[in-house]
Amino acid sequence: MKKIAIIGAGIVGSTVAYYLSKSDMTVTIFDEGHGQATKAAAGIICPWFSRRRHKAWYRLARSGADFYQELLSDLKNDGIATDFYDQSGALLLKSRPEYLEELRELAESRLVESPLIGSLSVQTLAEAQKSFPDLAGFDKGILASGAARVEGSQLTETLIEASGFSLLKEKAELKRLSDGTYDVNGQVFDSVLLACGAWLPDILEPLGYQVDVSPQKGQLRDYYFDDLETGHNPVIIPEGEIDVIPFAGGKVSVGASHEKNMGFDLTVNERILADFEVRAQDFFPKITEAIKTRDRVGIRAYTEDFCPFIGEVPGLKGVYAVSGLGSSGLTTGPLLGKMLSQLVMGQQTALSASDYLISRYIKK
Repeated sequence: MKKIAIIGAGIVGSTVAYYLSKSDMTVTIFDEGHGQATKAAAGIICPWFSRRRHKAWYRLARSGADFYQELLSDLKNDGIATDFYDQSGALLLKSRPEYLEELRELAESRLVESPLIGSLSVQTLAEAQKSFPDLAGFDKGILASGAARVEGSQLTETLIEASGFSLLKEKAELKRLSDGTYDVNGQVFDSVLLACGAWLPDILEPLGYQVDVSPQKGQLRDYYFDDLETGHNPVIIPEGEIDVIPFAGGKVSVGASHEKNMGFDLTVNERILADFEVRAQDFFPKITEAIKTRDRVGIRAYTEDFCPFIGEVPGLKGVYAVSGLGSSGLTTGPLLGKMLSQLVMGQQTALSASDYLISRYIKK
């Protein structure tokens, strides 16, 4: 029986653990539980309005959005609750009407390959207020009914629990043994899966590798209300950095920041979050009436060209890595996790891994 170590229990690591639980492999998961991007993520699954010209990235994001339907079906067949995901739609806002029209045309051109987009409709503020009465600050927006929101920490916890594997809350150290196996914190494994995001250089640089992965700090704030039903309200995506993300139970998240050159600093920057709150008031004035708040900080992983990678680490047979997901982690992560499980089991991957070559980003 093959013994596998997974380093990282975020969106990729938890997904690969879930799918490996359907094999005959023995798996141990290592995660220090410090700074993980997924735990600080309130995800919006809505890649179809992206103007990025990187075709491989868009294909991954589009396919990642579609893959959620497969993941949800697999979990439901196992009797696992999937309330971390809600296809509540997203309302995109632009300051100029011509920008809205361009976005609508772009999304409509992608409907054939991405029917998950659902219906696309231009809504006035009055129309939007019928389903979300507390909105303000715009004339028109585009509602994409197929967009969804995901609570990242709930998703990963669900997948880890569903896998049934042990999660060790330890900082992992990888050593190569002379017989071709690997030591992780004193345990010997046949194969190691590196899903540790921005911490990937910490694992591989001691083994003589250069890794094109940099950390980026992200902060958001959750607002809680005791008199507001937010369970089926659409996500609000204004221009700029902030999003307003309603969740069930009277919780609304605002964020998240994209802070470069901050290393692994996890301290809350009150100035940034206060600025987000002021900007969010334009669209959701009721935010000032929240009964309590909670701040979340995590570290994303970015590559130089902002594209993820996946594959076997050059020169380390049986060691596979995924990283560089950036701010699209909750969209692309589950699919990359499934692909990682397929690689280690010798199966054909859902997308061609050659489009996301690890050798472009990791060199001996």
